[in-house]
Amino acid sequence: MDNEMISQLQFDRIKKEIQARAIGNYSKKRISDMTVSTNLQTVLDRQEETREARLILESSQHVPFMGLPRIDALTEQVKKGLILQPTDLIEYADFLRSSRMITKFFDKNQYQTPLLFAYSKHLPDLINVEELIDQKIKNNKVSDDASRNLRKVRKQLQLIEKEIQSKLLKFLRHPKNKEMIQEAMIVQKGEYYTIPIKASYKNKIDGTIIDESNKRTTVFIEPTVISKLNEHYQLLKAEEISEEYQVLAALTGAIAENEEVIDLLIETITVLDIIFARAKFSREINGSTPRINKSEHIIIKQGRHPFLPEHAVPLDVEIGKDYRGLIITGANAGGKTVVLKTVGLLTLMAMFGMQVPAKEGTELAVFDEIFVDVGDHQNLENALSTFSGHMQNIAAILKKIKRNTLVLLDEIGSGTEPNEGAALAIAIMESMYEQGALIIATTHYGEIKKFAGDHEDFVPAAMAFDREALRPKYQLRVGETGESQALWIAHKMDMSMKLIHQAERYLAEKAYRTQKKEFLPKTAVTNRKENKKERQLFAKGDRIFVNEYQKEALVYEDIGEDTIDVYLDKKIIHVPRQRVRLVRSAEDLYPTGYDLDSLFIDYKTRKRQRDLEQGSKKAHKVLVKEMRKRQEERRVNDENSK
Repeated sequence: MDNEMISQLQFDRIKKEIQARAIGNYSKKRISDMTVSTNLQTVLDRQEETREARLILESSQHVPFMGLPRIDALTEQVKKGLILQPTDLIEYADFLRSSRMITKFFDKNQYQTPLLFAYSKHLPDLINVEELIDQKIKNNKVSDDASRNLRKVRKQLQLIEKEIQSKLLKFLRHPKNKEMIQEAMIVQKGEYYTIPIKASYKNKIDGTIIDESNKRTTVFIEPTVISKLNEHYQLLKAEEISEEYQVLAALTGAIAENEEVIDLLIETITVLDIIFARAKFSREINGSTPRINKSEHIIIKQGRHPFLPEHAVPLDVEIGKDYRGLIITGANAGGKTVVLKTVGLLTLMAMFGMQVPAKEGTELAVFDEIFVDVGDHQNLENALSTFSGHMQNIAAILKKIKRNTLVLLDEIGSGTEPNEGAALAIAIMESMYEQGALIIATTHYGEIKKFAGDHEDFVPAAMAFDREALRPKYQLRVGETGESQALWIAHKMDMSMKLIHQAERYLAEKAYRTQKKEFLPKTAVTNRKENKKERQLFAKGDRIFVNEYQKEALVYEDIGEDTIDVYLDKKIIHVPRQRVRLVRSAEDLYPTGYDLDSLFIDYKTRKRQRDLEQGSKKAHKVLVKEMRKRQEERRVNDENSK
């Protein structure tokens, strides 16, 4: 897998979230280096591991991971021949104790978590090393009983220290010393016991100056009466350090002797730590275990992007069984790119062994490669435009495409002349399809929409749009073709209906008015208007009486010509402007914001549209069925024409 490419799907962020939930530093490093698996059995094993770990977490049990954070660093020190300090050895003992406790823990839960039990049941037991450390290290230091000589030395140190304290107290209490003493207290400077003396009396005290204060008002003197005791104390201290070193070296050596066994322990417990880190994040996103296949079949039920808020609209999508290409259209900011990223990221999460934020029944495929082209590829350093950047990326993808690959393309063909961009995009997708890829793409181009509708193995889909609220619904509707909603938004913004109707005509017929218009002098225009009776214009939805048919009808379109389009007897017909009269205006008939388009749609069609907007599965199935019927009819017609 191309790490740079799949980073567009925020998979790196998923790994960081898992890292944050791992305990050991070595576990965090391993997660950073891990990749998704393309092997079906490996993915299935990882999914089962995560599922079992999740069961443990849900039962409010805690796996006894102890001494894990620094165990790799401490082991590295041992391998380099360094001597571990008491606190380090305590951590090591905790780790060794943890391995025994983990074995017992999963033995107790073996029927609930058989796979994790299998990992833990062969963990080696180093209780002898663990107990040795516990015996010789107490309260974060080497124990007095760690060796006979150490116990002897420390007892002597206590006696000498007591004697030093006694002589210094006697010095402090002597009346003749009272005036010279800065503070009546014993101050230890390094390994020396001293008395704080006023600097002006420093030459009147029989002793050695050890230190002085920052302001030089006080000197710290070791009185001569304890100098010999202090020397003896220093010698004993050195002997104590030597004895402690011997103990620490022996304990570190005991660890070093079991290097291979400890490496196995670290590896096994690190694997368990990683599994539980996956399970912790899976629980937080309320994930479920998806079905896994190697047949390029994706079914996502109520899927959510893990980094979107919980109230985000869930995604339902399927690809790979009835069709291998999905072309998504719809308004800007309608959620098309989110669909791509959700499908891609959930697939990667599943291949990594994660549960996914989706409902039961979700099924995801294990792909050999996942190719992504999402976002702005503009590169100022290489003087690449957005379009050039996209083409560079897609060209690299085309060289690697094969069977069992998933390709996600955002706004394919955009950034250049629309006709050329659409043609190139269709050619690219055809090539990818011919090489066996599964394709999900987004676009605004009408030609690509048409391609998706005509191709037998592609299907269009649209992002739903709330026309009344002028905002996307973030719902994917497979089988529908979405529009940019530009004309509808223009209408809602009170733009001239005449202008909007003209735009609709241009969109349908591509026949633009290109004749030159003569603009008369302003005075001439004024005179002509005064002499000419103004032509009455009608608005969409106006109720009128048609003299020719002696019936009332509704105005469908009036663009200022000699004829107008009216809705009469469930048909749109042309009638002369002079042969109609206004009965009642649409402004008086309907409330503000009323969907006038609904007046010209029969009840059955209107109901189906409403059902689709409400997410009716039945309506959706009917729509897909009709689409496939049209595709089959086209195929038969093509065969007959050959």
